Amino acid sequence: MKIVNLDGYTTNPGDQSWETFKQYGELTVYDRTKPEEVIERAKDADILIINKTVITADMLDKMPNLKYIGLQSTGYNVVDCDAAKAKGIVVSNIPSYSTSAVAQLVFALILQITNKVTMHSDAVHNGEWTACPDFCFWKAPLTELDSKTIGIVGFGSIGQRVAQISKVFGMNVLVFTPHPKPDEFSDVRFVDFDELCSKSDIITCHCPLTPKTENLINKDAISKMKKDAIIINTSRGPVVNDVDLANALNNGDIKAAGLDVLRVEPPTADNPLLTAKNCFITPHIAWAAYETRKRLLGILEENLKAFLSGNPQNVVNK
Repeated sequence: MKIVNLDGYTTNPGDQSWETFKQYGELTVYDRTKPEEVIERAKDADILIINKTVITADMLDKMPNLKYIGLQSTGYNVVDCDAAKAKGIVVSNIPSYSTSAVAQLVFALILQITNKVTMHSDAVHNGEWTACPDFCFWKAPLTELDSKTIGIVGFGSIGQRVAQISKVFGMNVLVFTPHPKPDEFSDVRFVDFDELCSKSDIITCHCPLTPKTENLINKDAISKMKKDAIIINTSRGPVVNDVDLANALNNGDIKAAGLDVLRVEPPTADNPLLTAKNCFITPHIAWAAYETRKRLLGILEENLKAFLSGNPQNVVNK
């Protein structure tokens, strides 16, 4: 049994261990794999483990032994799942492993924008507090979250956790989802997308990337938002139209944005969001806490064990 991991570095840059996977077969782990290297490295694999390496139908045609693809992620848009299903290849993902970590970063971004932590810390270290005639100062208006309205796009495990935390801050919660459950979640209000855009002080995206959600946050959606609205995206980069968001920030059509994902990762140097006003960007780190990645590896192994026992779990191409 040949097991090949094509991009193991981001999941395990050296602070975790692959040792336990060796009991299931001959294991080869590559830190990264370029598109032109995929076939050569994976052509004899029985088991393929990937994170962001794209696996196309043409590639699958050149992997005759492949029986299983184990994703090191929740998202599975990097795999041609229909082609895999047609070949009898099972594809499993890692659901719900990063719920707490992603929700934590959502509020790290929100609080960075509302409390301007970096701005004021830099000011203190630059001597501005030492030279201040008063016991305190602030360089820009600060915002209290209590009684503000947060709009949550997508209401899976992460969206639900964000709603819970929002309630602790005293916020009102609006939710846009294809599958509203008002009887089950009576403390939030389910609305259509236009109402969410127009009434939310903060809009945070937690939806999968699909043809319906790609470019969901675009010029038209932003035109319906408040001038002091904040946009947060920790879902998938293409949910937000980069150019439209950058233009809105630079023109003052909205207040700020906090992003952990971009359309292309790593971003190209000409991505307009890199130079947009009031745009805070982290390099796709919501899932990257040590504890979160340890949990991911545990589920990855359980998925593999389940497949080998004939009872695959977390299958995304049934």
